[in-house]
Amino acid sequence: MSSHMLADPLYQFLVLVLLSVAARFIFGREPTFRLAANLVFFALLTLLLVKHEIAPYTSDMGNADDLFRRIFVGVAKAVWWIGGAMVLASSVRLFLIFERKPREGRLLQDLVVAIIYLGAGLSVVAYVFGVPVGTLIATSGVFAIVLGLALQSTLNDVFSGIALNLGRHYSVGDWIVLDDGVQGRVVETNWRSTHLLNGTNDLVIVPNSALAKARLTNLTSPEEAHGVSLKIRVVPSSPPATIEETMRTVLLSSNAILKSPTPVVSITGLDSSAIEFELSFRVSGLGEATAARNEVYDLVYRHIRAAGLQLAASAGSPAIPVTDPQEDAGKHPNSAWRLLNAIPLFSTLTEDEKESLAADMKRLTFRKDALIATQDSSLTSLMIVRRGVAVVERKEGGETIELARIAPGDLFGERGVLMGAPEPANIRALTSVVVYEIAKDHLAAIMQERPALAEELGLLLSRRIESEKHRFSAGVSADASHPTTLTTRIRHLFQIPHSTWS
Repeated sequence: MSSHMLADPLYQFLVLVLLSVAARFIFGREPTFRLAANLVFFALLTLLLVKHEIAPYTSDMGNADDLFRRIFVGVAKAVWWIGGAMVLASSVRLFLIFERKPREGRLLQDLVVAIIYLGAGLSVVAYVFGVPVGTLIATSGVFAIVLGLALQSTLNDVFSGIALNLGRHYSVGDWIVLDDGVQGRVVETNWRSTHLLNGTNDLVIVPNSALAKARLTNLTSPEEAHGVSLKIRVVPSSPPATIEETMRTVLLSSNAILKSPTPVVSITGLDSSAIEFELSFRVSGLGEATAARNEVYDLVYRHIRAAGLQLAASAGSPAIPVTDPQEDAGKHPNSAWRLLNAIPLFSTLTEDEKESLAADMKRLTFRKDALIATQDSSLTSLMIVRRGVAVVERKEGGETIELARIAPGDLFGERGVLMGAPEPANIRALTSVVVYEIAKDHLAAIMQERPALAEELGLLLSRRIESEKHRFSAGVSADASHPTTLTTRIRHLFQIPHSTWS
């Protein structure tokens, strides 16, 4: 290869272009390498033009008699402007990709890149073809007006999308509600529309122009936590302050709601038929709102039953006859029997079996902050909460981890009764707590006659061990926590014949 060819600017230009194309194939669409390759190509091309005294920012095309020179200079200038635009565009793409939420800046990203390439195109027209840009823009004004009228709806969506994106009223992942009731999680925003995924997993496409005019509520911003309010009506059989304290206990016993900020109970109405309360609390995200609402409703029912209260009918409905708790107590004076009768676990027992089991149950009372059970101790009785709230806390490395809260109707102690295993955490009274204790021996006698009860207790224990595995090592292997393995261990421990389990 001759030195004359190596010194030929056309040859150098072609080699540079080929190397740039090869680099694109080698590095693909990786943004960092693409920016580096574009930057190197632009720098080398600039050096080549400067060396041969070609100024890309002027309309000088060289010797008018040398057609080959004019073509080369024109192509080189055009490539230089396009190369500079590619460097700027790659920088924009790289910057937005490194954002925490790159998709929310997609419209702005496309707009900036379009402006960069438009500027490069006008520069090529001006400095390569020598056409006055001002004259070109003026002569194309009529065409632009006609095109704008034809695309009025589309342009309305486009500019609305730009305005929404610059305003950052929402971003991808936010849950929004419009004034016409349309709601969903934002999954995509583009030039023309915003895509929402609603609660039934259907895709709702809202034009940006309609979204810009709508009154919008962002349920996710400024923070993920979402507020929930519930209305509860209670028969005024006790003073409002007493029932209000019961409602506070309901929120205190919930595992699904946030403890901070503190949930609030407000009395919103009072008449001869009902006291109306509003329970307000927060959940960690909108997706947890339904589960939390269901749990709180369940806890309301359980705490009201435990406190001897009664739910009232809705406003305007015929009043429900109030059941006198003392009359109920006359039918079944044993509170333990009423507790057993309200727990689904013991629903298969006959009336006589419930009476026998209730007669053997022992009532225990714990003051606020008292330890009901200590970590690593093994309980020998099954405990059922009658009233109040307790918290399950595990101490690890000087740190206290809250595992769960226990409300009326919840059981604990089945780990020690069924397996002889120690408790994985302390159980502490958050309020004054009343617990009924079922001795292991009496429970074993019942399970001999009702093996289904042992199966239900085994399933309850299996679920608790599985949930504890996600928080800490409970000292139970995966095989030992399997329902079938637990069933076998319970059968041997309580000497239940195998035939009664089939």
